[in-house]
Amino acid sequence: MKSTYVHVVGGGLAGAEAAWALANAGLAVRLHEMRPVRMTDAHKTEGLAELVCSNSFRSDDWTGNAVGLLHEEMRRMGSLVMACAGPAQVPAGAALAVDRDVFSAAVTRALEDHPLITIIREEITDLAALDGRAIVATGPLTSEALATSIRSLTNADALAFFDAIAPIVHADSLDFSVVWRQSRYDKEGPGGDAAAYVNCPFNKEEYDAFVAALLAAPKAEFKDWEKDTPYFEGCLPIEVMAERGVETLRHGPMKPVGLRDPRTGKRPWAVVQLRQENRLGTLFNLVGFQTKLKHGAQQDIFRMIPGLKDARFARLGGVHRNTFLQSPALLDEQLRLKSAPHIRFAGQITGVEGYVESAAIGLLAGRFAAAEARGEEIAPPPPTTALGALIAHVAGLHGAPANYQPMNVNFGLFPEIEATDARGRKLKGPDRKRALAERALGDLAAWLDATGQRGAEQTKLAREA
Repeated sequence: MKSTYVHVVGGGLAGAEAAWALANAGLAVRLHEMRPVRMTDAHKTEGLAELVCSNSFRSDDWTGNAVGLLHEEMRRMGSLVMACAGPAQVPAGAALAVDRDVFSAAVTRALEDHPLITIIREEITDLAALDGRAIVATGPLTSEALATSIRSLTNADALAFFDAIAPIVHADSLDFSVVWRQSRYDKEGPGGDAAAYVNCPFNKEEYDAFVAALLAAPKAEFKDWEKDTPYFEGCLPIEVMAERGVETLRHGPMKPVGLRDPRTGKRPWAVVQLRQENRLGTLFNLVGFQTKLKHGAQQDIFRMIPGLKDARFARLGGVHRNTFLQSPALLDEQLRLKSAPHIRFAGQITGVEGYVESAAIGLLAGRFAAAEARGEEIAPPPPTTALGALIAHVAGLHGAPANYQPMNVNFGLFPEIEATDARGRKLKGPDRKRALAERALGDLAAWLDATGQRGAEQTKLAREA
């Protein structure tokens, strides 16, 4: 007999949003959270939506920052996380920083008090044992037993490992008077493009200075639960390779073979190659540049790369323990598991980075599941919105990348906008970001009206908190 409730596995931000969306749509929810029966290496309390790190939800400026735009879109959909973040806010300039304890207590109280939500403190180790519809929102700290169950359903390796992430830069911040397009030996890629890479050339002096800066730069420390997991030899951090000798990088990811600098007609001493990250052509990945350098050091050092002096980074590099699905291959645009469509995934396990992004995917998973339970199916938000851009990334709607990696929301995920100023010039910088944001909110409003998904901007919870 099909159950009359929906299971939500995981009581983090994504699970909290999914449960809230389902319950507010009139569906009974069983929210499974394994803490305190089984604690993780990172969590300290049994509170729902516990923020493991003390950082903020980042910028709250919707006119100039993609994550601020995501905040605003979520508010317009009646987000629980955004409603609880406001009363828990602490001073942090333009950022939305919160008191972690106040925030978690507010989310926990809201979910406990909802008459359609039952919170069950237990560890789910086998998804096959759940009856009916389920949303899995267990994040990067998914238990080993549950990860094994997920792997059995997906035939994919979803167990914890060191996730090596290379930086990504915005295409329009590259200096094409220095860099040029060319694949090694002019080989064509799968799409027939012989210039799929952008090349940044070094002379010997520039290369030696770059390696010296890498060796001297501060590195981020591994968290305690990450320290026993070894690196993969095939994706070592660049600073680890540099420690093996000054020539190591120019015989590894910075090898110049098969390339000629059109300015000199000669092969450079070393080269950093950038590979197009998305079909839109707005983002480029620094090939082989996974790193444990601290973020401030990354920006300083990577702007030493010729042609990247004014680079704007959509994502900085990292190496950390993570658990996430190869979502473009495994999930559909409704976040359903293709091999078991009664199960949806939400949050960081789908391949988004950040608290806000995780919550946003949880909100959408809850809305999608609620519509399905009513015998409906709603289209995802337009890709011109922050919510839709995240879904497009997770589901590979602009084409699945060869090496899918977690991503924060950023304007590089949005389709380009053909907007000009009063003189007919293409918008750049803050003007372009504001135009993208205004388009997003307009398109979101149309989607909310067309799909019946409009939520109160000021929820009852926010007014009473």
